[in-house]
Amino acid sequence: MKEKLSFSTYVVIGFMLFALFFGAGNLIFPAQLGQASGTHLCPAVIGFLITGVGLPLLGILAMGYSGSKNLQELASRVNSVYAILFTSLLYLTIGPFFAAPRTGAVAFDVGIAPYLGEGSSQIALFMFTVIFFAVSLWLSLNPAKIVENVGKVLAPGIVVLLVILLFTAILNPIGMIQSPVETYQSGAFTAGFLEGYNTMDALASLVFGIIVINAIRSMGVTTKKGIMAATVKTGLIATILLGALYAAIAYLGAVSTEAFGILDTGGAVLSGAAEYYFGTFGSILLSIVFILACLTTNIGLMTACGEYFNKLFPKFSYKTLVTFFTTITFVFANFGLSNIITYSIPVLMFLYPLAIVLMLLTFLSPLFHHARIVYVSTIAVTFLISIVDGAKTLYNSLGIEGYGWLQPIVTFYEETLPFYSDGLGWLVPVIIVIIVTGIYTRIIRASEPVEA
Repeated sequence: MKEKLSFSTYVVIGFMLFALFFGAGNLIFPAQLGQASGTHLCPAVIGFLITGVGLPLLGILAMGYSGSKNLQELASRVNSVYAILFTSLLYLTIGPFFAAPRTGAVAFDVGIAPYLGEGSSQIALFMFTVIFFAVSLWLSLNPAKIVENVGKVLAPGIVVLLVILLFTAILNPIGMIQSPVETYQSGAFTAGFLEGYNTMDALASLVFGIIVINAIRSMGVTTKKGIMAATVKTGLIATILLGALYAAIAYLGAVSTEAFGILDTGGAVLSGAAEYYFGTFGSILLSIVFILACLTTNIGLMTACGEYFNKLFPKFSYKTLVTFFTTITFVFANFGLSNIITYSIPVLMFLYPLAIVLMLLTFLSPLFHHARIVYVSTIAVTFLISIVDGAKTLYNSLGIEGYGWLQPIVTFYEETLPFYSDGLGWLVPVIIVIIVTGIYTRIIRASEPVEA
């Protein structure tokens, strides 16, 4: 029985985890953040790294610490019905509702759109996504080594291309960093913190954590202490790599604004920078690699969703579910990247606090003897706040003034809850509920008679 692995093994598993997190879609958000934050880049990047890198690491560690077989088992500490609903919504969010459509939209934005006129973009998006998702569906239904092998080549390939591009940008910036815009003018840290939600990596970490743990177990480490130590080391390797890339891409976005202006998406920043430094050849090479990377990411997401819902609803075959999810993904992808991002934010504002609180409860669980009342009470309070945050964000996304029947609740939250304007209104109530219910649980446990 092993307690430790060799350094090279940690590196291999760490790179595997990095490849799982590393979707081409994620690269658009730090570029977008860099453009918007401008001279307030540092606080914005710090906020982004907390949610875009820190929370995924916390999610990986939570799964390792919990000893749960999967996310549904961990969430069942709250309630079995809640576990199914939460896990299903999480899979749908990182799958056909948002992250998977984003792969097709990003592939188009980076790989095809720069070479088209504005008038033909919608029909071109439709034609591209027909081919893109047809190939994805065929490979998802016929799993083959080619997908795995292509993924192994593409992940390092796109990193190498990006590193060359980013080093060039650092040594020879496109332009001067400009003034921040919109929310980044007065609240860069908070805006960056909330922008990190868009990576969806904290949600994905609750799924990927099990893959990492199983890999560690297969290497011969089976004790809880050994698994946790290995999970920490591999998680740090993956998240440090991600953080370095995110920070460098944000810088690229910041120095690009003078030359390109504020672009609609980060994909246009990357393709524009590639053409600026390396001409048409560099832009085309980046486009091809991005399209293939997005394709392999989408196949992984479709496969994961198909497998989970096949276990949940065995009467529906894996092939039926993957076909259904791919069709939904195709439809949503045709709304365009900016619309996908816009409509995903309200869902993430609702789902992220629930995921973060579940992670926190996992680590604190031994202190309150894993009592269900603490889980239920804390998640209930989080739900009451995050559901309003999600609805409020949807109103803002749609450009609707006021919040209708929600207005009195929003006003009450704004006046009562600390950090509510920063998107963290749930934090203090959660801490209070954990302390109160935790103390109550320990008192009740202490007052129970000891069996002879």
